[in-house]
Amino acid sequence: KLVFFFLALLGCNGHYFIWQCIVDADVRLARRIRRDTVERGRDVNSVLEQYAKFVKPAFDDFVLPSKKYADVIIPRGGDNHVAIDLIVQHIRTKLGQHDLCKIYPNVYVIQSTFQIRGMHTLIRDRDISKHDFVFYSDRLIRLVVEHGLGHLPFTEKQVVTPTAMVYTGVDFCKKLCGVSIVRSGESMENALRACCKGIKIGKILIHREGDDGKQLIYEKLPTDISERHVLLLDPVLATGNSANQAIELLVQKGVPQSHIRFLNLISAPEGIHCVCKRYPSLKIVTSEIDVALNEEFRVIPGMGEFGDRYFGTDD
Repeated sequence: KLVFFFLALLGCNGHYFIWQCIVDADVRLARRIRRDTVERGRDVNSVLEQYAKFVKPAFDDFVLPSKKYADVIIPRGGDNHVAIDLIVQHIRTKLGQHDLCKIYPNVYVIQSTFQIRGMHTLIRDRDISKHDFVFYSDRLIRLVVEHGLGHLPFTEKQVVTPTAMVYTGVDFCKKLCGVSIVRSGESMENALRACCKGIKIGKILIHREGDDGKQLIYEKLPTDISERHVLLLDPVLATGNSANQAIELLVQKGVPQSHIRFLNLISAPEGIHCVCKRYPSLKIVTSEIDVALNEEFRVIPGMGEFGDRYFGTDD
């Protein structure tokens, strides 16, 4: 029987999260007396003497101080089934994450369901009608936007309910704006407006010449953008070069990279590496991470030119 143990989990940012479980002192002593008298043939006095002279001082000096370093402390040890179930669920969640989420803790993929997989199946089908492509893309975009909003800071707020009771909840982030990378990013604006009434939305237009030549053509951003949290909108993260140029512009405008949430439907691993290595404090929220880029720098399996398919200019 273990009276004390550590369970160390390697977190996705490389640090250790320690779950510390300690049984009550009287239980530890009772177990020691029972074990040493029954299994080792010792008398009670010698057990107590050893406990007082060696075991308890060692515990107080070396074990108990480590409590302050624990991220989570589980009382009652192995008898605490609720806490153990939470740990098991945490481990399963970590194991089920995409490998890139383990490398970059600032990458978030919304939990996959049959509905989400079904919608991805439809919008990736080259034979789908434009109407259906737009309809299911809008549904997915709404989910990504909602998930992205969940990563904004909140403050506690109390309200009085119709039953004259006080409800303690949270207040939404007030200083917020959207920025769409023209033109495919504009497909995400309606979902953002539907979730955030009256939100300001800026525009960034970047001209792509091959893969390496990026040129900022146009930008129109709120004058107080440095004071806001920014939701950067682009349905597809491919190489990450255009995204990095848009992010660099926001940083130059005074927006801390930790205040930027980059929202997209699909991400290529190359794009995630490119953005996260340069801006480790920025958060990426996506609905699916694809396999790779092909020799033409297109995401595969991908969904083609999203802007053309969404706005009907792919004929």
